[in-house]
Amino acid sequence: MCYFCRMKKTNVLFAALLLAVTASAQEKHLSNIRQLTFGGDNAEAYFSFDNSMLTMQITNPAEGIECDQIYMIHPAESGKPQHHLISTGKGRTTCSYFMPGNKSILYASTHLSNDSCPPPPERRTDGKYLWPIYNSFDIFVAGMDGKITKQLTNEPGYDAEATVSPDGKMIVFTSDRSGDLELYTMNIDGSNVKQVTSGLGYDGGAFFSPDSKKLVFRASRPKSEAEIKEYKELLAQGLVAPTEMEIYTCNVDGSDLKQITHLGKANWAPFFHPSGEKIIFSSNHAGDRGYNFNLFMINLDGTGLEQITTESNFNAFPMFSFDGKKLVFSSNRNNGGTRDTNVFIADWND
Repeated sequence: MCYFCRMKKTNVLFAALLLAVTASAQEKHLSNIRQLTFGGDNAEAYFSFDNSMLTMQITNPAEGIECDQIYMIHPAESGKPQHHLISTGKGRTTCSYFMPGNKSILYASTHLSNDSCPPPPERRTDGKYLWPIYNSFDIFVAGMDGKITKQLTNEPGYDAEATVSPDGKMIVFTSDRSGDLELYTMNIDGSNVKQVTSGLGYDGGAFFSPDSKKLVFRASRPKSEAEIKEYKELLAQGLVAPTEMEIYTCNVDGSDLKQITHLGKANWAPFFHPSGEKIIFSSNHAGDRGYNFNLFMINLDGTGLEQITTESNFNAFPMFSFDGKKLVFSSNRNNGGTRDTNVFIADWND
């Protein structure tokens, strides 16, 4: 799913926190950085089509949010923006995105299976970092009052990671209904489901290009017998190892599939630059530790790699506003030495 590096955090509340955060001199594309959340794990913040709202998933035991739930905020709200619950508050949720018209959102949830949060994977003796692929995830549409208006998927297994095309006509999502984790598209009403990818490995976290004609996504591609065996064994247990992924693009029908990055380690959370000619993404390829993630940008032909962020151990989930003026992302910066991940918004400078 659209997970990020979850870390055990200390629940420390700060009496005073600066809303404005200064970018380092190396972060030349970012200015007027503003912190929007304060404490807990806050991630996958995505703009409404009119750029006035953000949806995001939040876990914050200090506020009684024990398991990822979907919230909405107004980023232009003065001071500390208030977050408003949109999901049911039951189960675990992920990957919210605004629907056309800005009056409803879609997100994935496990609440039909159980009101409680599904348990995280048990800690492994080999120390391998794994993501759970909960087979109880389905995709729903809810109004801004939190009431579910439609269930878009009803297949056995994992259906999540849904996003909407800029023209408002299509949805892309990840499903294991074929026996592997592949990308699928459907019409905005859930009809006309089509499989997009078919290569063995985890295909996920897809977003549309600004003209709605292409997709960018992360993918693992196990090749050796040992890698393939491990991938299939983990998937059978509802798990994936996200430590080796690269960025790919293709047309919405799956044609013209291209691997954009060849960096090694984990490259993920991609999003198209407003020009449609570049991709911004998160990567730990340049870090000396596995959890050291920064934002990078690259041309569609794989040239021109440029580092965008330099601050903190973790920067991910970038999304440009639809007018191209803002960038929202999640980061560990300015967290007072805790492991909190917060959402930040910045002016984007080309």
